[in-house]
Amino acid sequence: MYRYRPLSRILWQRPLPSFNRRFISTQTSKAPHQDQSLPPGWEDEAPSLTDFTELPHKDFGKNQLVHTNEEFKRSLRGILRQFPPITYAFAYGSGVFSQSAATATRSTQSPHPNPPEAVLNWQKGGGKMIDFVLTSKFSQHFHSLNLREHRDHYSFLGSLGSGVVSHVQEAYGAGAYFNPYVIVNGTMIKYAVVNFDTLLRDLTNWDTLYFAGRLHKPCKILFEEPNIRVANQRNLISAVRCSLLLLPPTFTEKELYSTITGLSYQGDPRMQYGSENPKKIDNIVTNQIQNFRYLYHDLIMSLPNIQYTDVQQTAKSGWMEDTNLDLKITQDMDPERRANMVRRLPKSFREKVYFLYQRKFGIPGREYKAMLEASKDEDDKGSVRKQVGGAFDKRIAAEKDLPQMVTKAINQTVKWPSTVQSLKGLLTGGPQRSWRYLQEKREKAKTK
Repeated sequence: MYRYRPLSRILWQRPLPSFNRRFISTQTSKAPHQDQSLPPGWEDEAPSLTDFTELPHKDFGKNQLVHTNEEFKRSLRGILRQFPPITYAFAYGSGVFSQSAATATRSTQSPHPNPPEAVLNWQKGGGKMIDFVLTSKFSQHFHSLNLREHRDHYSFLGSLGSGVVSHVQEAYGAGAYFNPYVIVNGTMIKYAVVNFDTLLRDLTNWDTLYFAGRLHKPCKILFEEPNIRVANQRNLISAVRCSLLLLPPTFTEKELYSTITGLSYQGDPRMQYGSENPKKIDNIVTNQIQNFRYLYHDLIMSLPNIQYTDVQQTAKSGWMEDTNLDLKITQDMDPERRANMVRRLPKSFREKVYFLYQRKFGIPGREYKAMLEASKDEDDKGSVRKQVGGAFDKRIAAEKDLPQMVTKAINQTVKWPSTVQSLKGLLTGGPQRSWRYLQEKREKAKTK
């Protein structure tokens, strides 16, 4: 049974048994239609799920399960087994999905001292540190157990105990605690620990876009949780809507996916101060176009205001695997449709957009507060309201500077948490490892 409760009243259940069988499915091309795994109205509910059988459709969210080969997947899962119990986990970045044709074929010295053969084969004889995000219901308990087994993963903060470690994780930046340059199963990894509720809020509300932005791009989900699958589906369709507000009436697939990829890089200090490759976004999209299609195609087809110009091409078998294609897409610029997109932006992010226009329009504080109250996601009885653009949303949608205002809201969302998170790395990673990480990032930025 699929039960609905308001987001504010969800009581999160205990984690499912470790490493259930909710992993890879092989996606196939879809003809242009509204995908049946996205039932009408699914966004207007707030489910609290205890099992994957309670999803609104048996295939709901399977677009998130991006494919890798079985041997590499088993190697990644083998790494996770060395940690205390977790609720949700994914691997991401260039160590999992190549971000340039050069690194896919180039032979480089591997950072892994004694990795499984599957890791070397997947990384094409070269080697890159593999990034993970590990999600726990209770961060302090996770760190307490992890410190017993892996004290060497932590900086000097580990000597102060799990209470200090979890406080530093949750009180500053985006709520992540990173341990970089760690060797597990002969493989060099970097892993972030995040609290379950922090991840859920970011996916649902875009509090910081720190984790939501990572999941906008192809990631290898290794350990699932049903509520996070639903929240991430909201996150992905929100990324499409936000990008549409930034794009012109006609654009290409690559322009859409580049805009989505770039959302979480807006305001990121690493992009501004030369510690990230300036071509990073283009590299990710160009070399992962097939995975972006698997991730977003059904969501695109579920929206009423966007369509491919060449629907015959998308009806052909195997078109998603054709990396030479860059199909054109059109969107309806009608203010009413765009108002609905504004209204359906994640709550925290939408309020930033509203506030920018409150200042522009000079709306008095009392009137603005009443307007926010009327646009709440829940009614007085705690039921979820259908998110339809109101008068204020329509006024915003008609403004020519909407793309600039949305961009400003993205910067406001990303800049401070990312900056603090980067500075926090000096404590969590330790000065030596943090400096090594920064230097390697700068070197990659210079050579690509």
